[in-house]
Amino acid sequence: MWWQDLTKRERRTMTACFGGWALDAFDVQIYSFAIPTLIATWGMTQVQAGYVGTVALLFSAMGGWIAGALSDRFGRVRTLQITVVWFAFFTFLSGFATDYWHLLVLRSLQGLGFGGEWAAGAVLISEVIRPEFRGRAAGTVHSGFAVGWAGAALLFALLFSLLPQEQAWRAMFWIGVLPALLVIFIRRYVTESDVFEASARARSATERRSGGRQFLRIFHRDLLRTTVLSSVFAVGLQGGYYAVVTWLPTYLKTQKGLSVLGTGSYLAVIILGAFCGFLAGAHLADWIGRRRTFLLFAVLSTIVVCLYTLVPIDNGLMLVLGFPLGFCANAMFAPTGAYFAELFPTEVRGTGQGFCYNIGRGIGALFPALVGLLSTSLPLGTAIGLYTAGAYGLAILALLFLPETRGRDITQAAPSTRDELPPLPAAATSA
Repeated sequence: MWWQDLTKRERRTMTACFGGWALDAFDVQIYSFAIPTLIATWGMTQVQAGYVGTVALLFSAMGGWIAGALSDRFGRVRTLQITVVWFAFFTFLSGFATDYWHLLVLRSLQGLGFGGEWAAGAVLISEVIRPEFRGRAAGTVHSGFAVGWAGAALLFALLFSLLPQEQAWRAMFWIGVLPALLVIFIRRYVTESDVFEASARARSATERRSGGRQFLRIFHRDLLRTTVLSSVFAVGLQGGYYAVVTWLPTYLKTQKGLSVLGTGSYLAVIILGAFCGFLAGAHLADWIGRRRTFLLFAVLSTIVVCLYTLVPIDNGLMLVLGFPLGFCANAMFAPTGAYFAELFPTEVRGTGQGFCYNIGRGIGALFPALVGLLSTSLPLGTAIGLYTAGAYGLAILALLFLPETRGRDITQAAPSTRDELPPLPAAATSA
């Protein structure tokens, strides 16, 4: 078992990042379960519901870029702690929202921490874990998203069965403060990566003071192509995913007429598929390469989503298709942490990874809102299917021009001068 071959430090780092991602997902997914209730109790429209989801994701893009740059300057671990407390605090406050605009502001602020936690944690895990295990470790950490999603689904079923819906959705947000406790574990057991500390020592005091220039290094001519293509890939990856995930509970309840428990049963199958998909994608990324894994599951995800939302199938078949839906859509995410980290040199790794992944999240965040708008003239399932298929097509296109990075050594501190940054590898290098 590869887990047993990891050092104690590697396992502790994985545990912290897994917990952060799981609790992060728990807090974020709470909103998707609250949408039907907010529509019913506040009179919020589907378009407004889409706006809340989109704006939170837009702010998460900003938070990811900022946190990535901060992790390059002040350290991955310190930034991770700050972002965990941030998103837990604003999730808790969301439970006190009294109207649409109040919730919009609080969810936007929560998004800053959501994006930042991923940026800091993904870089940390990629730098601490050895190259031969990096893909599996990063993918396994991503499976924490399914665990957090499952926790939100279970809490939804429990609270909405025991409490009136007007109180249940608030209680879900209040419980979202619990992730802040993870910081205790991080402070005690998780240490900074060696490659970051070596890079920080190599930089002169002058360079450390020029944080603004460092913030923009990823747009230098040697890295610009990587930055642009990685961002386009992230737009497609996350635009397709959020178009499905944000609207799926509402689709099952309003279009398919499922009850709270019925919706929970369908989501349980999808979430189980998601967890298995993360683990499968994690192992495939180390076995067949990052690009081949992405391409395989982008195609499969497009097919399954179209079947799920565009083809008139009965609820029994939908239940069966839920597993491959969750499996394929989430297997695509498994190698992302390792892949983005391997594309950038150490001194701008957090900035590059945080920007590309989260600008993809920010632009991809428009898709839930676009689905809501399109659903005013087309069935909700059709709107979800069309935007998801288009997004995954964009991801596939970008991947054709990005290199394979499996086995790349990122343990060496990058050069400290701009002109010494390594050139971008040849495009579309074979896996």
